[in-house]
Amino acid sequence: MEGMEKLFGLIRSIGFRRGPGRVVAGIGGSIAQKFGFNVWLVRLLILVSFLLPVLGLGAYLLVWVVMPWQDGSIPLERALEGRR
Repeated sequence: MEGMEKLFGLIRSIGFRRGPGRVVAGIGGSIAQKFGFNVWLVRLLILVSFLLPVLGLGAYLLVWVVMPWQDGSIPLERALEGRR
């Protein structure tokens, strides 16, 4: 599991964190904050990406399971720890 720990550490080091002002999962707000974009513009672009077959929703769900919360916990990591 050392490889997984390195992967999750790398994800945390990127600096994305879901914020307390989230609407659904906090992904749009996190991207907007990291790059200095308008949060509603990013949310709109995410919604438009859902029009792409599988890609938009698939990418959103992937980001949802690997983007850390404010405390640094990652949903996928917690799920894998529960299986041990």
